[in-house]
Amino acid sequence: MRPALRLLPLPLCIAFSLNAHAADDMPPNWGLCPVQDVVKPFAEAQAAPEGLDIDNTQRDTDIEGDALSGTEENPVFSGNVTLRRGNQFMGADRLTYDKEQEHYTAQGSIRYQGSGLRMTAASAEGDQAKDTHIIRDLDYQLLSHRGNGGAESVILTGDIGSLHGATYSTCPPESRHWELRAGRIDIDTDKGVAVARGATLRVGKVPVIYLPWFMFPTDERRRSGLLFPSVSNSSRNGFDWKQPIYLNLAPNYDATLSPRLMTERGVQLGAQFRYLVEGGAGTVEGTWMPDDDLRNRDRSLLKYSAFQNLSQNWQARANLNWISDTRYYEDFNNSLDGLSQSTSFSEIGIYGRGHGWEAAVTADHWQLADSLLTESVLPYNRMPRGYVRWERALGLRFVGGVDAEAVRFQHPDPAIDAGSRLDVKPWISLPLEGDSWFLRPTAAFRHTAYRLDESLVASKSRSRSQPIFSLDSGLFFDRDATVKGKDYLQTIEPRLYYLRVPYAYQDDMPLFDTQPLTFSWGQLFRDNRYSGADRQADANQLTLAVSTRMIRQADGHERFSASLGQIRYFDESRVRIPGEPITEKGRSAWVADANYAPTDRWTIGASYQWDPKFNRTDLASVRARYMLPDDGLFNIAYRYRRGLIEQTDISFLYPINASWSIVGRHYYSLYDNKALETLAGVQWDSCCVAVRLVGRRYVHNRAGDLSNAIMFEIELKGLGSAGQDTRRTLRRAILGYNRDDLYLVPPQTATGQPTPPDTVTDASP
Repeated sequence: MRPALRLLPLPLCIAFSLNAHAADDMPPNWGLCPVQDVVKPFAEAQAAPEGLDIDNTQRDTDIEGDALSGTEENPVFSGNVTLRRGNQFMGADRLTYDKEQEHYTAQGSIRYQGSGLRMTAASAEGDQAKDTHIIRDLDYQLLSHRGNGGAESVILTGDIGSLHGATYSTCPPESRHWELRAGRIDIDTDKGVAVARGATLRVGKVPVIYLPWFMFPTDERRRSGLLFPSVSNSSRNGFDWKQPIYLNLAPNYDATLSPRLMTERGVQLGAQFRYLVEGGAGTVEGTWMPDDDLRNRDRSLLKYSAFQNLSQNWQARANLNWISDTRYYEDFNNSLDGLSQSTSFSEIGIYGRGHGWEAAVTADHWQLADSLLTESVLPYNRMPRGYVRWERALGLRFVGGVDAEAVRFQHPDPAIDAGSRLDVKPWISLPLEGDSWFLRPTAAFRHTAYRLDESLVASKSRSRSQPIFSLDSGLFFDRDATVKGKDYLQTIEPRLYYLRVPYAYQDDMPLFDTQPLTFSWGQLFRDNRYSGADRQADANQLTLAVSTRMIRQADGHERFSASLGQIRYFDESRVRIPGEPITEKGRSAWVADANYAPTDRWTIGASYQWDPKFNRTDLASVRARYMLPDDGLFNIAYRYRRGLIEQTDISFLYPINASWSIVGRHYYSLYDNKALETLAGVQWDSCCVAVRLVGRRYVHNRAGDLSNAIMFEIELKGLGSAGQDTRRTLRRAILGYNRDDLYLVPPQTATGQPTPPDTVTDASP
């Protein structure tokens, strides 16, 4: 199962509650910790078998030393003494052993390693029959966790140890930024938990909280209890406290309860249930606010996402979302992506895929999520939709296939007429290629038929049939090049794409799911400029394009790439949707894209569309990133689309030193003369403590209203964190805040913007 939420053992309520723990989706950064093992491994200690329950009482005791004295019943070993049994090891200068009672006493340079613990001490004694050991004046290290500390004494019984006069921390001794001091700490390495009694939590040398009883984890296993709360204050919700409670119900399912208090609104109850079964998994979550003081109504959200493998080739999937009202995302969302969401989308279906084919039967539904709009703007529901894509080699180098789709469209607004559509597109291609060229002629025939529910027309049937022919060709030229003493592979890749589609009258056909695609590099090589099947554009056009790349031969790194393309329209395209301008005979806008890495730290990219007919810029994007040392970075971007947007976006993570850094973002709309989001913060990251303070001013609804928020988080690494999850906010606002995110960026459009998903939801409990 995916990791549960993070642990919080810091609030006062932890004194009477069991703490939850599980692996974090973003584990603590231990990079500043110079010493990982406070107690160094013992070279003479045997490695304990992993994943096995070892009963040491059933194992023989083996004792060795440089010298042997005493009697046969009570031998005395001295000089490099070692005692071994099962997964236990003890080293000492001198050891006395009672064979009859199986009791030992050891002195001098005690070195002990057992299940989950390694320690050094002044003296030790134990009962091998009962597997009980008393060790005094010791320093210890947990083997499965970075926890370490010292104690006046410890009593070990199997996997359970009781430390008296003890300390605990995940910090190294030379950088003790936080420490737990307790009269007694009971550690159960088998269960992975420890209980401190009469404990004081110190940050530096300052006691910050007294804990009469406190349980905390000693490894990364999931366990029930309190998760870290989300604490913030904003002008929209007031003081905002959300306290998740994690329930580890079974190895394959769990639950999280999330009560939330907002002083300006009231109390919200949230819950999440996750399950894992053979071949499938799912999550159910929801929220409920019985009476929102600001809206004077109940507020709720319900989500269900799951998949289940039905066979080797078939899978069932569901993604269901429901909100109680159109202002839910506006009021309870904190991300710009979620705030711009005007719809809530749900989908369920059965999907299949095999060699050369894929098919599905699905149903989807749209719900309005913007109070400023009406249901008439919603897309049609597809209930149901079935599609098949099939492709096979036909012999003589021919490849053929068919794309087919059957859909029943029903609009959420009952006043809008509905209908059904069948779209079938068989095709055949002859792909020819060599080491430096390719040629792919393709012929297709597209037939689209409708059955409409219209009551005021004579005929409810509509149909369209069109042949489609395309010829895609390209060349590859490459040469070795040397730049500043480094070897590169330089390529030039010209490409020609011819498309011919005769005109067919389509003005009497409905528009269920079809819109013009944004003109971009990918559209230069498509056989239709529309999404959906309601329109098939007529075409007699030729695309001319060229790309070039510089690839470093030592490691395959692409230092430079550039692409330039344009469509030449030999005839006017007569097919269009209402309000769309005519695609006239002549040339399209130039589409250009370039990326350049002058150094391994610098990355610069630009996209540009220029219309020579009107001598104007249709689209422009410039983006740059500089990777600073110590995981710092600086991002800057400019985006422009004629008549729609003009934005600048600057973000950074600047390390002042190894511990201190500042973060910020300024996202500004030049088109509206308004900041969309301004963020500034400071963070301190030490070996075992991190503190983050972030201030935000951001747009919180589609009307452009602004909200302010202050977020604070303190993280005691290996113990837990308190405050709002600032890392999630910073990862969203600053691309590369977590360096791994740079390798997970989706493909960009010609605007430099990632292609948006169908839905964006960030208002989960």
